[in-house]
Amino acid sequence: MPNKNNEDLKHQASENTLGLNPVIGIQGKDLLSSARTVLTQAIRQPLHSAKHLTRFGMEVKDVLLGQSDLAPSEGDRRFSDPAWSQNPLYKRYLQTYLAWRKELHSWIEESNLSEQDASRGHFVVNLMTEAMSPSNTLANPAAVKRFFETGGKSLLDGLSHLAKDLVHNGGMPSQVNMNAFEVGKNLATTDGAVIFRNDVLELIQYKPITEQVHERPLLVVPPQINKFYVFDLSPEKSVARFLLRNGIQTFVVSWRNPTKAHREWGLSTYIEALKEAINVVCALTGSKDINMLGACSGGLTTTSLLGHYAALGENKVNSLTLLVSVLDYRLETDVALFADEKSLELAKRRSYQAGVLEGRDMAKVFAWMRPNDLIWNYWVNNYLLGNEPPVFDILYWNNDTTRLPAALHGEFIEMFKTNPLLRPGALEVCGTPVDIKQVTCDLYCVAGTTDHITPWDACYKSARLFGGKVDFILSNSGHIQSILNPPGNPKARYMTNSELPEDPKDWQASATKHTDSWWLHWQNWLSERSGANKKAPSQLGSKKFPAGEAAPGTYVHER
Repeated sequence: MPNKNNEDLKHQASENTLGLNPVIGIQGKDLLSSARTVLTQAIRQPLHSAKHLTRFGMEVKDVLLGQSDLAPSEGDRRFSDPAWSQNPLYKRYLQTYLAWRKELHSWIEESNLSEQDASRGHFVVNLMTEAMSPSNTLANPAAVKRFFETGGKSLLDGLSHLAKDLVHNGGMPSQVNMNAFEVGKNLATTDGAVIFRNDVLELIQYKPITEQVHERPLLVVPPQINKFYVFDLSPEKSVARFLLRNGIQTFVVSWRNPTKAHREWGLSTYIEALKEAINVVCALTGSKDINMLGACSGGLTTTSLLGHYAALGENKVNSLTLLVSVLDYRLETDVALFADEKSLELAKRRSYQAGVLEGRDMAKVFAWMRPNDLIWNYWVNNYLLGNEPPVFDILYWNNDTTRLPAALHGEFIEMFKTNPLLRPGALEVCGTPVDIKQVTCDLYCVAGTTDHITPWDACYKSARLFGGKVDFILSNSGHIQSILNPPGNPKARYMTNSELPEDPKDWQASATKHTDSWWLHWQNWLSERSGANKKAPSQLGSKKFPAGEAAPGTYVHER
């Protein structure tokens, strides 16, 4: 496979890796039910169906006569090979497919289906038509060329990769060569040590690399469904190293990978564990309070913690940075399309029966929400072209999933259903009600324009729930690329606006556009809230909290 195509795969991975949402997904029976609804409607509206069948026949006639102007969308990389537009047979094959897909969606749009059933119908049709795309067959011109270039070896290699995935990957195309990376060897290599451990987390302190450090430390809280080293992948993409270079005393939480023995761990369990970690950080650094960073579900956890502190009248957190975190669950995306009362209750029941929610099972479900980017790309690369899966650190991390305890998963589902953070006192953690309007510390909130898991407008509405001063930053990227956004990327852009109008679109319309990474903007914001400089500690840990295992610790290796 040409190097350019391999780079395209990596780019799409950066934009579409999932940073799994532990609340909702899609069950196979929901898809079958939606397909059944569409088929039933076709029987009930025979004239409507006949009209669209006739239109499809007329379009096919134009295709065969070379009079059709149907073409794939400009950004559709599946049909970038010149053969699709220049070879008469390939062009007609593609246009027939496009005509079929277009008419199916038109049929649903103009049918008598309810708005929700029509949305679900469009989703099912997309799954079906994308699976049957001409690019996914052995007729793919790139696959044909590859076959002759390799003397048939590409086909044999593809069959070998398929057999391996059937045995070892649940029949899904491998997104990454998992043998190319090892955590602690070529990932998560920043110097540090575990200075505290309880049943729920390990607390890692990173070694300062500057002579002076800011007095107030930063504690990073990752999502519970992903491993922490997204903040310390390769040296050039490491948030931890960026912070250390700027004199920030940096600590990170590494969550334990729970088993069914931990099924009763809930949100309060995680918050109590975080409170212990915060006390350790304060004792170790001599600071009376800290700055915090929470990402995705880690952002929800830190927000709940701050609400708990506010109810107690404690000021342990000076500022909070939220990355791609949704607290207002009124979502209008494919992620929430099948999330009705029945499916949510079933999801809760299944995780309680198993004791945990498996991250790898969730990853498969979410991959089908972006099948072209997360399934069929790799089908073509691995099986039709016979290439090895890409070697890419982000994909390795995305496939290195963890589990969620059943109690926490159930609480996340209840929060999705009832949206308690919108109402003062509707959520209770650690014996106190939570009112995030009472959280008055400064907030720095980052979202991504192309994020399909935590949409930016939902992140924006969530940021407005706090009672303190809010800086909202909109990055031109997806869920994970919003985090892994180091300076120097020529494509990096972000937007700022000192005002926070109610409508996100109004904020965007009057926002100021900036080049380069938001990390630089955040660095200035965080430094202003990190106190004066002092001499960097000469060693990690202390007499009371001695440095233990070297970073990345032991919990990160648990399977």
